[in-house]
Amino acid sequence: MKIVIIGGVAAGTKAAAKSRRILRDAEIHIYTEDTNVSYSACGLPFYIEGNFEDWHKLLVRSVEEFEKSDIKIHLKHKVTRILPQDKMITVKNPDTNEVEFVSYDKLVIATGSSPFVPDITNINLKNIFTVKTVEDGIAIREKMRASEHITMLGGGYISVGLLEAFIQNRKKVTMIEKAPFILPIFDEDITSLVQNFIIENSDNRCRLIVNDEVSEFLGTDHVTGVLTKNGTGFETDMVVISTGVKPNVELAIGAGIEIGVTGAIKVNSRMQTNLPDIYACGDCTEKVNIISNTPVWLPLGSTANKEGRIAAINLCGGKEDFEGILGSTVTRYMGFNISMSGLSEKYAKSLGYDTVTVTVTKNDKAGYMPGVHTITLKLVADRRSHKILGIQAIGTGDADKKVNTISLGLSNGVTVEDLLDVDLTYSPPFSTSIDILHSAARILEAKLSE
Repeated sequence: MKIVIIGGVAAGTKAAAKSRRILRDAEIHIYTEDTNVSYSACGLPFYIEGNFEDWHKLLVRSVEEFEKSDIKIHLKHKVTRILPQDKMITVKNPDTNEVEFVSYDKLVIATGSSPFVPDITNINLKNIFTVKTVEDGIAIREKMRASEHITMLGGGYISVGLLEAFIQNRKKVTMIEKAPFILPIFDEDITSLVQNFIIENSDNRCRLIVNDEVSEFLGTDHVTGVLTKNGTGFETDMVVISTGVKPNVELAIGAGIEIGVTGAIKVNSRMQTNLPDIYACGDCTEKVNIISNTPVWLPLGSTANKEGRIAAINLCGGKEDFEGILGSTVTRYMGFNISMSGLSEKYAKSLGYDTVTVTVTKNDKAGYMPGVHTITLKLVADRRSHKILGIQAIGTGDADKKVNTISLGLSNGVTVEDLLDVDLTYSPPFSTSIDILHSAARILEAKLSE
């Protein structure tokens, strides 16, 4: 069997590695436009910050390691077309610029996503960066060290991680978010607390501009200033655009592969597209939200790895399903952890749920213990079924541990009453005698009985 994979970051390389473990004699090829393969894009903010000096540490597995497993890596090769009727792809060779025809028995589309770049005047000036590849990280780190002021477009997860990197390097930062609050996937009562923490813990180096967006970059050759639609103008040394990403689906559309309502490739639970012998996985594919059973698109490295594994199992003859995602995420800013799983209150309401919520702030361990920190936790439940729909947790305490605990329950339809019966661990260095999850569940139970 000849397996051809388009894309070589997370999902594509996982599909290749798992296919090799299942089929020892298969011919496996990965084609990627990138200059590197199998790297951690999620680690870029930490490299930029200076947590480690050698960018090679971002590489999960080298080309040489893949080829020792007889997986052929084709770097800087652009796949230009998929010809499903002929079971072939066309590939542009970077050395000759000639187009080659490559046959396949099974094809995996793992083309990932690309940064969304807004239509802004002078967007092509120098020192305006996006954050996706290893080269992006190297260039941003180099320019950051020579800059005094940095402008960030977008206030999502990537931006918060990068903000910490810039503040830790003693840079002045202006972050511009067109929504009323940063981290718009959270509810506003939670993200407002995050914003307050950021402002109070930035040594007067961070300015947040919300409800606004950039209309023009100023400069002749390189960017020297920014002008917003609301008329705010200021000087800057560099700009980082992290206003989101979009799925790379052009090849799929050209091949007649069905695109879902989210704009990503539609696949079934076995990562199959609507065309025979063509699978898709990772950031380019649409997901299903486990709780609401609705299509969603949320690109995450953890999900990409899971989907790559499932695609490999099924294309190699197995039968395994990927049930969907909860949207479990976590980031941090200066020791302040920001995490969630499941549906936010506003998203649940948009889907028609009658929601009941509770927000609790509590110590993460006994108050007399050294290193005690606080957690603010919000639970969202459905009034009719009493099922927990989502959790958001923030704070200098171990907020992500609470989210991970609930995420297992979310996958299994846990109710508020079920949570009250969960036997959570207790010891003064690790928790309070009544865990914050139980405190929140008890208040929710009372609200549901009103």
